[in-house]
This record gives sequence, C-alpha cells and structure tokens, in this order.
Amino acid sequence: MSVPNTNTWTLTSILSSKIKAYAAFTKLRLASLVVFSSVVSYFMAADTISWLTLTSLISGGFLVTASSNGFNQVIEKEQDAIMSRTQKRPIPSGEMTVKEGMILALLMGVVGIFILSVFVNPLTGLLGGMALIMYVGIYTPMKRTSSFAVFVGAFPGAIPPMLGYIAETGQFGLVPGLLFAIQFVWQFPHFWAIAWKLHDDYQKAGYFLLPSAGGRDQSSAFQTFMYSLFLIPTSLTPYFFGVTGTWSAMGILALGIWFAYIAFQLYTTLSEKAATKLMFASFIYLPVVQILLWVDKI
Repeated sequence: MSVPNTNTWTLTSILSSKIKAYAAFTKLRLASLVVFSSVVSYFMAADTISWLTLTSLISGGFLVTASSNGFNQVIEKEQDAIMSRTQKRPIPSGEMTVKEGMILALLMGVVGIFILSVFVNPLTGLLGGMALIMYVGIYTPMKRTSSFAVFVGAFPGAIPPMLGYIAETGQFGLVPGLLFAIQFVWQFPHFWAIAWKLHDDYQKAGYFLLPSAGGRDQSSAFQTFMYSLFLIPTSLTPYFFGVTGTWSAMGILALGIWFAYIAFQLYTTLSEKAATKLMFASFIYLPVVQILLWVDKI
C-alpha cells in the first residue's frame, strides 16, 4: 500500500488556496456577469461571429474588470479589514500581500487593455481603459466622501454593453448609446438595494452610498423607486428608435413593472427583506432585458 506524498499534498493545498484567493481578488463571479453583458451586446451587433474577436472580448474584458476589482481591494484594504463581509478577502486575511495584489492588478489591466486594443479594435481598448481609470481613480476614493460616488461609478459600470457592441462595429452609434443608458439607469436601484442591505457594514468603513444622508429612510427608498420607474422608458428606447420589435418591448415592459413594484415595496416597508428582494430582482432584470433585445434583433 503506497504512502501519499506529503510534499504533493502540501503543494496541491497551497495551489488550491492561491486559486481561491485569486478568484476572490478578481471577484470572479461579478467579473463574469460584467463580461456577459458585453458578449450579449456583441451578439446583437454581429451578423457573423468572429471567434478571434469574441474570445478577445471575453478575455480582455474579464482582465480589465478583474483589474478594477483588484485595485479596488488594494486601495480599500483597511476598510475591508473593518467590514464583516470583506474581512476574509485575500489582503485583509493575509492570503495575499499588497505588493502581490498591486502587481497582479496592474498586469491584468495592461494585458486586458492590450488584448482589447490589438485583437478587437482600438476603441474598445480605449473604453476599457477609461472604465478602469474611472472606477479605480474616481469612484473608489469618492465612496468615502460622497454618495455622488454611485453616480460616478455608474459610468464605468455601464460601459460593458457599449464595449461589446463597438467590438463588432468599431464605432460609436445609437444602439451602443441606448445599451449604455439602460445599464446606467439600472445601476441606481441595483446598487442602492445592496447599499440598503449593507448600510451598517458600510458605515463602519465610512462609506456614503445611499442617496439620502439619513441612510435607510423614506427619501432613499423613494429615490430608489423613482429610478426603477425611470428604467421602464429607458429600457424601451430600443423599441422607440426602431431597433427592436413589439414582442421584446412587451416583455421588457412587464419586467419593468415587476421590478418597479418590488422597489415600491421597499418604499412602503423600508425593510431589509424588501431590499434583498430588489437586489435579487435586479440580478434577473438586466440579463433578461439584454437577452430579449438580442433575440428580437436576430
């Protein structure tokens, strides 16, 4: 009977731990969702699929997003160590050094922008670089000074669907602008639902992310509800401009009413339970809307 090699088990354990740390550092699931919106938008624009463009869009977009998430954790390492939900992130937990995080984030950002610029087109590289700079250089430090940070962060957050469309066309236009607008407006009820749930934790770190200075109050809930209402006509703009047809518009309208109703429940109850429902509804709403737009445009 063979005896397990202790060195092999140790190496495997270290490797597994490092992979988990890197996945947490890049926010793997979040980065994948961001890439999804750019890929769906690429499919909307493309009559025929270029696998080189598509794989470059996926890999480059993922690396730029992962770089943004990584730099965010390097900058906010002290705040992450304070908040309950982030204390186990790689840097505050000691699984990764600040230097290692900086090198990894920088490397991913440079390689990601290079891939987008060279293997997709220069404009996508420019957009990827702009999103990275705005997220890391403006949004991240502003979170501790003003709730206006959510507005600023909505710009880089809305770039992925625009980037995906321009990956095919190579130029700005009406459709990428409409896709940008939908994701831009969506981010307000989406993020405020998250901020409502995590308000106590955010306060520990000195973050100001709900729209009202009163935090979880009627004003914050009302603004969340109003943005969810404004999302309805915004999401219907592809139909109004003749980009997509009636059946997708009907589905998007139904989704918008459903989403706004959940936001209204937050306004009437001011409860964390309603905020949780709204957060999960936002995760459903955006990809379904984007898929409906894509399928209707085929």
